[in-house]
Amino acid sequence: MRHLHTRTPRRRVVGALAAGLLCAAGLAAPAVAAPGAEPAAPALADGLALTPPMGFNNWNSTHCRAEFNESMVKGIADLFVEKGLKDAGYQYVNLDDCWALPNRNADGKLVPDPVRFPGGIKAVADYVHSKGLKLGIYTSAGTKTCNSAGFPGALGHEYSDAQQFADWGVDYLKYDNCNNQGVDAKQRYTTMRDALKATGRPIVYSICEWGENKPWEWAADVGHSWRTTGDISDSWGSMLGILKQNLPLAPYAGPGHWNDPDMLEVGNGGMTDTEYRSHFSMWSVMAAPLLIGSDLRKASQATFDILDNKEVIAVDQDPLGKQGTVVSSAGGRWVVAKEMKDGSRTVALFNESGAAQRIATTAKAVGLPQAPAYTLRDLWQHKSYNTAGTISATVPAHGTVLVRVSADRGWATHPPAVELGVDGNPLTVAGTATTLTSAVTDYGRTPAEHVSVHMTAPAGWTVKATSPTTSGAVPTGRSLRTKWSVTAPAGTATGSYDLTLNANYRSPAGTRADSTVPLTASVVVPPPSGTSGLGDLPWLSATNGYGPVERNTSNGENAAGDGHPLTIGGVVYGKGLGVHAESAVEYYTGKECEKVTADVGVDDEKGANGTVAFEIWADGTKVASTGVLTNAMPAQPLTADVTGAQVVRLVVTDGGDGIDSDHADWADAQLTC
Repeated sequence: MRHLHTRTPRRRVVGALAAGLLCAAGLAAPAVAAPGAEPAAPALADGLALTPPMGFNNWNSTHCRAEFNESMVKGIADLFVEKGLKDAGYQYVNLDDCWALPNRNADGKLVPDPVRFPGGIKAVADYVHSKGLKLGIYTSAGTKTCNSAGFPGALGHEYSDAQQFADWGVDYLKYDNCNNQGVDAKQRYTTMRDALKATGRPIVYSICEWGENKPWEWAADVGHSWRTTGDISDSWGSMLGILKQNLPLAPYAGPGHWNDPDMLEVGNGGMTDTEYRSHFSMWSVMAAPLLIGSDLRKASQATFDILDNKEVIAVDQDPLGKQGTVVSSAGGRWVVAKEMKDGSRTVALFNESGAAQRIATTAKAVGLPQAPAYTLRDLWQHKSYNTAGTISATVPAHGTVLVRVSADRGWATHPPAVELGVDGNPLTVAGTATTLTSAVTDYGRTPAEHVSVHMTAPAGWTVKATSPTTSGAVPTGRSLRTKWSVTAPAGTATGSYDLTLNANYRSPAGTRADSTVPLTASVVVPPPSGTSGLGDLPWLSATNGYGPVERNTSNGENAAGDGHPLTIGGVVYGKGLGVHAESAVEYYTGKECEKVTADVGVDDEKGANGTVAFEIWADGTKVASTGVLTNAMPAQPLTADVTGAQVVRLVVTDGGDGIDSDHADWADAQLTC
């Protein structure tokens, strides 16, 4: 179910099989670790990749465009040093596809493109090495690489190509899976392992087999890492789908043998900084290779701040080498905990949903021993607190709070951990006062003293506290609850607006502390009475795997309006929503609506590809769903009772196998109020 994009062209444009099919007709089946599976032992025992490799790969930012050249590679190496990324642990500067000419020379050797790399690969390697860094290169375990130009692959040339790489001073090989002629995957990747070993040069070996043959089950003694999924793209839906496939594979990862959910998209522009922090946090908790995929010559300071967060990098690089495991995930509220060598636990509180949510767990639940109290270190805020055992935060939409929790004796030197939040989803009608209730809750072992809270809103809005905003002390487990009257000016356009909730307090020792939570208030209009097409109504929020959610057409994956008539099983529909998994579309129903109906299915435009599942949620409760649907199935009628719901959410998941080609239609979708 791999597909191509015009906006961000995919690398896989030639056949994976001898029949010339598109590379990888499908992603792996849902990744589920066997019950009681033991971590595989690294049989390579060569001392390489004892922590997940860190570095750069050009593909996500340049693909095969002319800007991928010697100047870029040297520029990245320079920036690694200048920007402190080398000191943070990044060491590999890796070339992806398109570095070679399409044909070998008369001796069967690979020839670097003289336009892109006029000095050859060895000269580039020498330059990178002179900076104290290492060079990586790319080829495919097939007759050609994945690009449509048909660059030579290494199948049948493994020993010769490996020797060339070694002679050039290459330190890392990414070995792709295109044009593999149907040859057994384990055989192909093992042959290159042996060829690399025969060179005598230490070369980290990255297996890029897309997870098709479950390499986590057999590659621990073949490579140092293995891709577990298809290619990532620079979108929330792609990142989320890959995250969900990689998380269950934790038992298979360890020093020298890592699950690889693909390169980082941080800084490429398709996600928000909040989403990129989640991306970086979750890859680190999963002990994934951290390969920067953005052109650092054009990167913003915000991008560098994410990539250079040494406290988060330390989670990824922890020498124990444990991949984080899922503690809970109900309602899109993910708790993932990673055991660390010093006995602490790194805990990711990850919010998959489109609205702020409280996410909570306990020290016991994440595997820490019983203790009077714990030190909780926020790895993005770089602040430490004490907690009696609760690990909790109000997490913004698509955000992650990443903390490191330890049962150490120095907990009392830190102020208490305080959670700040607002009850419910802030929804308001312009010109009408809305009541919100905030809570400042002390989860520390010590009381929070001299507590004060205030809320800010956009210019022109009115915010008034209607109950006390201060407290002399808030004991452990208790809250300062404050009611607020919030009014958006009459005429304010529908949409999302930023509110900020801030609390200040002191520890018993007088240490000042503060907590700030960004909130989103949605200005809404009451739903119309009667039956309306959802394709014609304003939505609260919409997220999509590729491209925007489309009104009354299918999803075309790129710019708005590039879809086609909604078509399921040969039946054309004039109205509805065209989406691409993973997708969620929220509507304000204001407790005034009764029913949602639609004919749902995979759009015909992707041929035989695409597997999805549809869900309808009413205020956080799933009220209707389908099983997994494929393109071969006709449209399925779906009806949901949404009586009394404030918000209705239409969700499409990937059916458990990744999001490629998952074009999903909510055909003739209607809301009755």
